[in-house]
Amino acid sequence: MSKRDYYEVLGVSRSATEDELKKAYRRAAQKFHPDRNPGDKAAEASFKEAKEAYEVLSDGGKRRMYDQHGHAAFEHGMGGNNPGGPGFGDVNDIFGDIFGDIFGGGRQRGPRRGADLRYLVELDLEEAVFGVEKRIEVPTLVACKPCKGSGSEDGKVETCGTCRGRGQVRIQRGIFAVQQACPACGGRGQTIEKPCASCHGNGRVQDTKVLQVKIPAGVDNGDRIRLAGEGEAGPAGVQPGDLYVEVEVREHPIFQRDGNDLYCEVPVRFSQAALGADIVVPTLDGEALIKVPHETQTGKLFRLRGKGVRSVRSQATGDLLCRVVVETPVNLTAKQRELLKEFEATFEGEQGARHSPRSSGFLDGVKAFWDRMTS
Repeated sequence: MSKRDYYEVLGVSRSATEDELKKAYRRAAQKFHPDRNPGDKAAEASFKEAKEAYEVLSDGGKRRMYDQHGHAAFEHGMGGNNPGGPGFGDVNDIFGDIFGDIFGGGRQRGPRRGADLRYLVELDLEEAVFGVEKRIEVPTLVACKPCKGSGSEDGKVETCGTCRGRGQVRIQRGIFAVQQACPACGGRGQTIEKPCASCHGNGRVQDTKVLQVKIPAGVDNGDRIRLAGEGEAGPAGVQPGDLYVEVEVREHPIFQRDGNDLYCEVPVRFSQAALGADIVVPTLDGEALIKVPHETQTGKLFRLRGKGVRSVRSQATGDLLCRVVVETPVNLTAKQRELLKEFEATFEGEQGARHSPRSSGFLDGVKAFWDRMTS
């Protein structure tokens, strides 16, 4: 059977605003909702039809697709993830979003739990690379010790007689049914005759939790370690949340990290760069020797394989890449200045270009540029 036009289903024009769409859907939902029409298959089908129409027309992108292509826009999975239409789930999804639990038809949630917590721990690069054990102090809500988290002084907890342990009650207001937290138990589903004097029946108190956290080797900025059950304690009879320890690595004075690789700059004297030299460079586990060949220029990279970081996930080890930086000498003595002047004099004339090809090439390029600009 062919589908009805979505605008026709909601009884609105094609230029209807978002508010008009919402009002039209609300009217249809109130009229055809299964809670008001128990056992009426036709009403249930009409409700689903209105829900599907509202889901498409209330979404700007889906509405444009529908206006251009009609129902064909959502065939073969074009418009959503579900094969049956434009991505709608059970009857209560959108209806619950707009009306809350106005008819009491919203889905029942699972048991509550304590809140998850986040703790930021700062590490040196060496600690992140090799792993470390850190002592952390987390201010949070913990289970009350005198009552062992039950909230009851004598340990006796009874099922609430008002909501029968569900934590919610349904109140009828005319044609509407509103679902809200049970006023007798505060939504807990249980009642306590003798509340604990320490936690006043809440089952938890404010305290600082001290933990030893083992940071694995190879972690990097943004990595998180989950400690199950170490988060905030939940209300009486509810599981605690989790603690997420997030890693932040401080800047290192020598090394920069990129994934599993490490980078560092190695300063060399211009005489070493020109003549070649053996240079000792630092690594995270000692020293290493690199052979700088003669006539080495600034920026040349030397790769030391296996001297990087071992990945916490794949166990693959990165490399250390050393970038040569030719250092200009400072605080020269009179003799050094004289020697440098003699050395510089050897670069004069046509033969000098042989010894500094980049410099002469740059000057030739500048001259050619100005010749083009002035010609």
